[in-house]
Amino acid sequence: MARPQPWLFSRNLDLAAFGGSALLAVALTGIGWKLGLLHTPLPLWAWLAVVVAVDVAHVHATWLRTYLDLAELRSHPWRYTLVPLAAWGFGALLHSQSSQLFWRVLAYLAVFHFVRQQAGWVALYQRQEAGLSRLDQHLDRATIYAATLWPLLWWHGHLPRAFAWFVEGDFAGPTATWLATLTLPVYLALLLAFAGRQLVRWRSEAFLPAGKAIIVATTALTWQLAIVAFNSDWAFTLLNVLPHGIPYLVLVWRRSRGEPAKSGAAGALMKAGPLVFGALLILVAFGEEWLWDLGIWHDHPALFGKGWTLGLLAQALLVPLLALPQATHYLLDGFIWKQPGPS
Repeated sequence: MARPQPWLFSRNLDLAAFGGSALLAVALTGIGWKLGLLHTPLPLWAWLAVVVAVDVAHVHATWLRTYLDLAELRSHPWRYTLVPLAAWGFGALLHSQSSQLFWRVLAYLAVFHFVRQQAGWVALYQRQEAGLSRLDQHLDRATIYAATLWPLLWWHGHLPRAFAWFVEGDFAGPTATWLATLTLPVYLALLLAFAGRQLVRWRSEAFLPAGKAIIVATTALTWQLAIVAFNSDWAFTLLNVLPHGIPYLVLVWRRSRGEPAKSGAAGALMKAGPLVFGALLILVAFGEEWLWDLGIWHDHPALFGKGWTLGLLAQALLVPLLALPQATHYLLDGFIWKQPGPS
């Protein structure tokens, strides 16, 4: 009898969320190359469709499981009070000393979050596999961390690039390029060992953990293309945002739908359905970017207006406040998913 595949949601949804988002990012990168967009500023329509509607929107999806859920708020009142207060206060302190220091700390916090999310997907799949050997557990973890950390190490050895995580100069460096060269054999060996181990399992157990293999393969592919292969803001944005934000949006909705009825605004959103929830996320994300552009960036005056001229003190207070959704998203994600895996 064939062994059932351990999907997180369902076969079709897993393939669409993980494999589909990565393939979409790769395809759009190729289209951008054909259209000559790789080395031009990100067009406004692409910024709205990818950065606002996916990247910023997925950050606000966290609120469905936190601040919009009255039962969750009552269960952990100190957590949901102190985390944003501490994040804003610490951010204001950093920004008052140096705006570059603020963005550097936030960038590394974001990097940690992105790496841990990929490792988290692998961990969720592992929990669906009964009797998974310790060898496979360790190899899975080592490989997913190699697939993310080695490109980051290479990036630090080849600064500056045509793209940045948040702002130019937010990464410290350049780190000695020989570190990436020295660790390249380890990186490649882990990828080959993981692939070889899956082939061995397929031959010996007549079983291939497809979902987990897709996570590792697409992570290795998109992080290599986004950081190493292309020196392009277009490629980095698409390959970084889509495979990260789309699966997260699916996870938030499906996990919330599979739990007991939520109270407060979260319950109302669940009843309204995913389309209403998605539209609200995009609207909130657009509003956030409006405030960023008016107060700080002034990148899209035709869309958002002329904006304000703020002094250093006002910026030190406003920038960490506007960055609070991202900061709390990174910090709270370490708590809200430490529960049994989805069925």
